[in-house]
Amino acid sequence: MSRFVLVLACAAYAGLTVNSNAAEKPNILFIAIDDMNDWTGFLGGHPQAQTPNMDKLARRGVNFTNAHCPAPGCSPCRNALLFGTEPFHSGLYAFYDHAGFSDKVLRGCTTIPELLQANGYNTYGSGKIHHRREPTPKEWTEVHKPERHKLVYKPEEGYQIGNSRKMAFCPTANPLEEHPDYKVASYGVEVLSRRHEKPFFLAVGIVKPHLAFVCPQRFFDLYPKDVKPPRINPNDHDDIPAVGRAFAKISDDTKFKQDKAWTRVRRAYLACISWADYNVGRVLDALEASPYADNTIVVLWSDHGYGQGEKRHFRKFALWEETTKVPFIIWDAREKKAVTGREVQGGVSLINIYRTLAELSGIEAPDYVDGFSLVPQLKNPQKPLPKPSICSWGRGNYTIRDRDWRYTSYYDGGEELYSHANDPDEWTNLANDPAHADVKQRLAAHLPEREVPIVMEGLEGWSIPVSADKPLGSEPKNKAGNKAKKKGKK
Repeated sequence: MSRFVLVLACAAYAGLTVNSNAAEKPNILFIAIDDMNDWTGFLGGHPQAQTPNMDKLARRGVNFTNAHCPAPGCSPCRNALLFGTEPFHSGLYAFYDHAGFSDKVLRGCTTIPELLQANGYNTYGSGKIHHRREPTPKEWTEVHKPERHKLVYKPEEGYQIGNSRKMAFCPTANPLEEHPDYKVASYGVEVLSRRHEKPFFLAVGIVKPHLAFVCPQRFFDLYPKDVKPPRINPNDHDDIPAVGRAFAKISDDTKFKQDKAWTRVRRAYLACISWADYNVGRVLDALEASPYADNTIVVLWSDHGYGQGEKRHFRKFALWEETTKVPFIIWDAREKKAVTGREVQGGVSLINIYRTLAELSGIEAPDYVDGFSLVPQLKNPQKPLPKPSICSWGRGNYTIRDRDWRYTSYYDGGEELYSHANDPDEWTNLANDPAHADVKQRLAAHLPEREVPIVMEGLEGWSIPVSADKPLGSEPKNKAGNKAKKKGKK
């Protein structure tokens, strides 16, 4: 049924309107970053974060300081952003291997690079843009496929759980040039050095700070051995509903505490953020040195945030501030007046990137596409947003974020409400406080009017969150009466 709904939603725009004025269109540099929360200089999420290149971009462009992902996971966020449809409209709530889809699942849907290529752009892709989706000529003019090098870890300089290649938090011994993100950025630099007769869309997908938290030693050296921890309330779970508590990855928190490893984990995360910033800077420097510096729109975003022990939670996969808040900057280099320090402080979703780029490029977006254009906010950052952001994690679980409040509604009726003006750490749940019933009602009005069931084709079963499709306590039990663990690569 959900597949049928998705087909109908996308089929409303089955063809592509081609604009012939390609020569007048801006180039687009599209920088995607994996798993980066607000621990950056320009967002102030961690006092020791060193991100000079992104900080510079934030000063030049419009910094959306209260931006949030459509879903706190790589696959559902990227599907939402690139296809322009919310998870509750597409049914793509979880993680998918697109090779498992039939042609009908995404029939009529058009990704951002497909739309641009059909309207006169050459499209170049490098690194992680989609999650488990093979590139096609319909979408990409050219795709970068770098040579692979095995990274050599230095666990004695950090932390590693056994021999796990993923659960490692330490420097690498390889030269910079052998790291995937360096290669991805180098491709971006090379494309910017070419002569282009057509406008281009250049997508550069930076993977760090995704697990494993490993990068060159010099970026670990930027930080002291004992980095400052985030503010943590040991009783934070006391007023969180059961579904919310189920999202917390307590086993990671327990392991790191047992091994006295939290500070090493956080230092490694900060190091990887600085490593990502370094590679972003290489691409931005190449743009500035290129003939395209005055006719390019730069869009930088991360697919979701990342918990670092707040609410006893590590990783993404939850509907709290650190897991939904992301870096998001748009800089239109065609602007002739130097204006710095522009910020949009209202709650804004990455779902709006699709319609924003379409308008900036003079292209009509497909009718099915969700969200709204942010061009008015680019012209005037103080202009109110039409709607707050909404983030989904499974069918029935949604969080609404405006400038000052977060309201979360779970599939079973559980609720959370936080005042960010008074409680930026989200420690005091006000959902049952009659004094704030009007705020809750106002935000609840933005919950989905319709939500489709989860798409089962291509689904990576491990990733189904506790939701209407997988109720709390529904996991099968083994003979001993314990919850059985599902195998699967996460």
